[in-house]
Amino acid sequence: MNQTVLNELAEYAAERVKRDMQRASKEELISRALSRQTGTFRFENALKKGGLSLICEIKKASPSKGVIDAAFPYIKIAQSYESGGADAVSCLTEPRWFMGSDEIFEEIRTAIRIPMLRKDFTVDDYQIYQAFLMGADAVLLICTLLDTRRLQSYLAVCDRLGITALVETHNEEEIKSALKAGARVIGVNNRNLKDFTVDISNAARLRERIPSDKIFVAESGVASLEDVNKLKNAGADAVLVGEFLMRSKEPAALLGQMRAI
Repeated sequence: MNQTVLNELAEYAAERVKRDMQRASKEELISRALSRQTGTFRFENALKKGGLSLICEIKKASPSKGVIDAAFPYIKIAQSYESGGADAVSCLTEPRWFMGSDEIFEEIRTAIRIPMLRKDFTVDDYQIYQAFLMGADAVLLICTLLDTRRLQSYLAVCDRLGITALVETHNEEEIKSALKAGARVIGVNNRNLKDFTVDISNAARLRERIPSDKIFVAESGVASLEDVNKLKNAGADAVLVGEFLMRSKEPAALLGQMRAI
């Protein structure tokens, strides 16, 4: 994913928000969200259990790999993650490049009990209220797309709803922004969103920049059990694993191997 694609993803997300607002205004969405019982921060609490937590991703495609699983039995995949001991599930809802949807997320939500992260390109707090109403326990906020002030504002919305923000960073400056905004769960992406190259050691290099009272999530680039072990030894509290699991014929068994590390 080069910078142009990232910009296109953000622009398309903004277009989707505008279309969704024609069906339900932000005021209506906020009213519906606030009329419900707030969340209990299940996502971040699941990552505090001690040991390495596993966030397992469901996605049909990606900008760099194209279609990963043409059949894409997403309910079966989600249930195999849960039975294999996943601590949480990340589900892509971006439709154009990742071939996800809100409907897929909602179907999975009814099929499993563990916490779920709605993974999308958040460019408006409207999407946070959407995610909450879909049953999400967490949303993704990407520092590359959001300045510190907007991060802080979006984090306040999450806190108001009782859901978690996984704040994604890639370098030291973005970590500083995340901390200044008040993020409690900080991810370091091993994939560079500007050129889509992967460096599995990026999370390890930046670990010391994240205080020990924050939850540190290593994201992307896991291609082997050895990679999981490296990230655990580097001090990751959790690892987000996508394609490695999606391409496995026995994801529950593979998860068992990860848990044994």
